[in-house]
Amino acid sequence: MSFEIISEIQEIETIAEGYGIRELHRLRKTYGLGNWKKLKGTAHIHLTSGRVRLAEIHWYEAHGIGKKEIKRKRYLE
Repeated sequence: MSFEIISEIQEIETIAEGYGIRELHRLRKTYGLGNWKKLKGTAHIHLTSGRVRLAEIHWYEAHGIGKKEIKRKRYLE
């Protein structure tokens, strides 16, 4: 990850869940069985360049497993 989340994630929305996730088979194989969801939200992130930006982030999450594969999708400012 080339950034660090420095604020609480806000405006969290579910993008897909269960069989609606294209990567479901890979997620289960890599991290285990769970009720997988793909989520998005906004947060302030600290980049390796030293800048702090507001960004939209996406990640996968399952109960008992936690957040996995957090990605920055776009800057919001």
